[in-house]
Amino acid sequence: MPTDDLAFPLLAGDVADARDLHLPVPVEGVDRQRRLRVGFISTPPTIGSGGHTTMFRMATALEAAGHACTLFLYDRYGGDVRQHERAVRAGWPAMRARVMDAASGITGVDACIASGWPTAHVLATRGVSPMRRFYFVQDFEPYFYAHGSEYALAEDTYRFGFHCITIGQWLADQLKQRADIDADVITFGCDHDTYHLQPAGERRGVVFYARPGAPRRGYMLGMLALQELHRRRPGVEIHLIGAPGVTPPFPAVTHGKVTPSELSSLYNRVVAGLVLSFTNMSLVPDELLACGVVPVLNDMENRSDIASDAVRWATPTVLGITEALIEVLDSPPSPGVIAATARTTGWSPAEAEFVRVVEDETYKSR
Repeated sequence: MPTDDLAFPLLAGDVADARDLHLPVPVEGVDRQRRLRVGFISTPPTIGSGGHTTMFRMATALEAAGHACTLFLYDRYGGDVRQHERAVRAGWPAMRARVMDAASGITGVDACIASGWPTAHVLATRGVSPMRRFYFVQDFEPYFYAHGSEYALAEDTYRFGFHCITIGQWLADQLKQRADIDADVITFGCDHDTYHLQPAGERRGVVFYARPGAPRRGYMLGMLALQELHRRRPGVEIHLIGAPGVTPPFPAVTHGKVTPSELSSLYNRVVAGLVLSFTNMSLVPDELLACGVVPVLNDMENRSDIASDAVRWATPTVLGITEALIEVLDSPPSPGVIAATARTTGWSPAEAEFVRVVEDETYKSR
């Protein structure tokens, strides 16, 4: 099989087309006296994945509201679903959802929620019994790719007719502009139990969320900017998180994947955090702010999804990012002042709104 075929995230038979979809929905809504059976379709998660964590928060919230969840795992390479389940139980123990193989079909649920463009195709091709269909949109996923096959197939999912729920207003605006979709919006939250100010100590340096395997995270741009930062300020400590095995062309501490509590401790030791994200706001800036760190972010249209005036918006070029980092390092605000600008809400409002949308749509008649 050609390498390009192996890299494609779907089996050929799971590719749907919005022009030829005739998916049945129930004529009658579910009796409100009965708990819902809700499915989520997901690719196999790796522990620490932010997108999976947010999705599983919503599943856990539905369970807390009395509903039963099923996680349908889609592994286009045919991996052992029981092995994937062990990773789910280890990484997200609060979620009780049963774990099934999507290859066996998407059945036995009143509603099912796609969690990304490949799983939206799977829901369209394998979830063919009457059910309500939702699409939890956490990124504008066509931007994951060059303007080619994957871009077009990702964009087509917004025309499948699923009920879209976005995280953040910018994504909802994108769907309205590009596909005339009126999406429900849930707001970002922050885990303040984990990310918060710790006893004062000396703060030094910069941390970068470095993800070489995810182009949307601006890895090369960030590394070039940090290389220039080191040239101009050779004494600045640089910390890299997010992926193991990164070998930078400058002195740095490479942490790889770390636990949330370890991240919080690291954030409480640095002055600035570089976070590049080109397809939606990342969860990391809120976590940095809560720990008294100035987030340096690539400037784009989604400023409204984070209200803190402590954020530094950088022109997404090598010098634009370098100079923004230097400004923060040369005149760092007080960590307490930064933390006071952080989002005060946790994830409860987002979870409650997500549950409300799923309940209202699934209980109602067509």
